Amino acid sequence: MDKNTFLLEVGTEEMPATFVAGALHQWRSQISASLSDHFLTAESIEVYGTPRRLVVLVHGLPAQQPDRHEEIKGPSLQAAFTNGQPGKAAIGFAQKQGLGVEQLVTRLTDKGEFLFALKRTPGQPTSQLLSHLAYEWIMGLEGKRLMRWGDGDLKFSRPIRWLLALWQEQLLPITITNGTETMVSGLYSQGHRVLHPQPVEITHSSRYQSQLQSAFIQVNPLHRRHSIQEQVQAIARTVGGHAVIYPELLDEVTHLVEWPTAIIGAYDPEFLNLPPEVITTVMVTHQRYFPVLQGELGGELSAPIHGAPLLPYFITISNGDPAKSSLIAAGNERVIRARLADAQFFYQADTTHSLEEFLPKLEQVTFQDTLGSMGQKVGRIQEIAGCITRQLNLNAQQQQTILRTSLLCKADLVTQMVGEFPELQGVIGQNYALVSGESEEIACGIFEHYLPRNADDFLPQSLPGQVVGISDRLDTLVNIFGIGLLPSGSSDPFALRRAANAIINIIWSARLPLNLFTLLENTCIQFAAKGERQNPLPVLRDFFIQRVRNLLQDERSIDYDLVQAVLGDNDSTYTQLVLQDLLNGLDRALFLQTIRHNGTLGQIYPTVNRASRLAIHGDLPKEVLNPASIINPHLFLEPSEQGLYDALLQLLPITQSCQMDRDYQKLVAGLVAIAQPVSDFFDGPHSVLVMDENPDIRHNRLNLLAILRNHALILADFNCIVKDS
Repeated sequence: MDKNTFLLEVGTEEMPATFVAGALHQWRSQISASLSDHFLTAESIEVYGTPRRLVVLVHGLPAQQPDRHEEIKGPSLQAAFTNGQPGKAAIGFAQKQGLGVEQLVTRLTDKGEFLFALKRTPGQPTSQLLSHLAYEWIMGLEGKRLMRWGDGDLKFSRPIRWLLALWQEQLLPITITNGTETMVSGLYSQGHRVLHPQPVEITHSSRYQSQLQSAFIQVNPLHRRHSIQEQVQAIARTVGGHAVIYPELLDEVTHLVEWPTAIIGAYDPEFLNLPPEVITTVMVTHQRYFPVLQGELGGELSAPIHGAPLLPYFITISNGDPAKSSLIAAGNERVIRARLADAQFFYQADTTHSLEEFLPKLEQVTFQDTLGSMGQKVGRIQEIAGCITRQLNLNAQQQQTILRTSLLCKADLVTQMVGEFPELQGVIGQNYALVSGESEEIACGIFEHYLPRNADDFLPQSLPGQVVGISDRLDTLVNIFGIGLLPSGSSDPFALRRAANAIINIIWSARLPLNLFTLLENTCIQFAAKGERQNPLPVLRDFFIQRVRNLLQDERSIDYDLVQAVLGDNDSTYTQLVLQDLLNGLDRALFLQTIRHNGTLGQIYPTVNRASRLAIHGDLPKEVLNPASIINPHLFLEPSEQGLYDALLQLLPITQSCQMDRDYQKLVAGLVAIAQPVSDFFDGPHSVLVMDENPDIRHNRLNLLAILRNHALILADFNCIVKDS
């Protein structure tokens, strides 16, 4: 069968880079499924985009759909006929299928004989279907801030100006009507606005890319991206440097141009006295420039030399005439000079004051309408930080450093520099702290208390950064939860999930022996004490447990049932213990995953699970570990009971040692050793019936099993673990 190529190009006014990227992602995932829904299979699907066009090339399509043969089940033979004559059921089914009753056939099924309609649906020409599907692909694209244009009601990212649709070399008719305006597909695309303003006739779908290339349109985003990388580094080498190519910036500029040309510009070296982060923020965030660092790259195009100083140059990507690069560079130089001059003014004005002098202004900044000012928040952060330092039993010098860090951690929010460049909060705080004569440790803590800023960011490495970061987030969580602004679904305007994740990850990563539950409890009590407020502790406890669950599964790759075994099965007492010792919870989860992989879990599972399932019929508290304090040996009727009792006595010091040094391998070895006494208890020649008619004997035996369960609970709730197949 002949294979054909379909080309669709949607031409528009300049679209935002984010919409282009999103539209291509949608088409990649949706077009294949759309074709499949219509019984069409393509050999390959390519999607391309520039600021002025979205393109799909579908290769290897058949000339038409395959014919389809269907067997449609109808009523039973018994219900369809009466005395050999077709009844309403048979006649109605035949009419619905567009057939006569005599065209129906009988099939024997496992439920008896039924009528079936055998239908053959001829395949439609593929080109005919594509005219309809292409319209759906275009108008089905979603994005933010879609707009109307003209006098119609259609919405798209930007006004659609032309349509190109080819089936091989044949024009495929597609019509888009928007009010009084009708757009009909043609054979023409558009070249570069400046370098090739004339329309481009596309003679065949297979020649589309080469013909656009001749019109200065690099339609493939991957090719543009690679070209930008090469050009940027090549032009950086001309000044003895290398460019820092941020992936997000590279993605954005790739979708901002159709024919990229790298242009280098310069700025006054006196601006290099500014903090480097200020200069790069002006370049990258505000101007979409690539900074240039000293020294040439030796390997990867985008791997900067660590610690290299900035050079007074920037690189921008032009979509204009390369012949006018000098004019474009001069224009951009004027812009960045003004931006850096503003930054220099802010820096000089700010640094005439110490960082501490900015603190009173925090009282004029609202944290949240009902929760007071940022100054009040800083006070609460200090209180929580003090609680943490006492939990960690830090020395006086460490406590002083952390409390000073917590006092100054938000001071840079009211500086002119952060007012102009909010993304530099923390960075400016660190710089101004050093200028003010604060210690390196305090300055680092001010910056690090914001870490991690997103899911891919680093965690704080300094103790002040860790403690103040936890304190800041804990205050936010308690207060925002306390006024009822809980996250729901995808809505989380205060980033509370991210804040809780950060607290847990900081504790895990830094191995901080913190009792998070006590911190939550104390902070919640302080919140509730201020006015008639409800204590948010129960909701926050469940919220943190859910975050622990997600982090263990998603980031640590712990199996779901093992996570449940660590957190307990809806047991608030057990989950409270997890929050009291997050490090223990993490260690147990990782250990369980390890012994599952090496097969040890499978060895102890039958022993513990069998005991645990029966122990629930008793009433022994889960903290009881010593059989001597609860078991009555005088009630033993079989030697297997004495054997299990003796084994539990031997297990006790092992478990106690495990609790002290958290060497769970000891406990597992003890559980492996007790397997035989448990087997004798249940199945040996002197086995017992646990649920004896005598209540005292029954209770004594259940307590034996419950004590074994309690020892195993030090590691996990085995009732939650799914037996490995």
